[in-house]
Amino acid sequence: MNMQTVNIHAAKTQLSQLLLKVEGGKTIRICRYGKPVADLIPIQDTKKKNNRFKKHPILSKIIIHGDITKPLPPEDWGNLI
Repeated sequence: MNMQTVNIHAAKTQLSQLLLKVEGGKTIRICRYGKPVADLIPIQDTKKKNNRFKKHPILSKIIIHGDITKPLPPEDWGNLI
């Protein structure tokens, strides 16, 4: 595992340097009196997440004919009214 351990005082005084290491992919564990209290971890690449504007493979095949905002005439409702 690619992890460095630092105490709270070192984390406060060297935060900029620690963040550069985290940006490089390293994980930093911050300890108080030798006990771990927090981890600085790199954020996952957001480009790998699903693109919400990408066409859905099935839904993109649906074709809607006509005006879907226009109310249906009563005869199209059948026995539902």
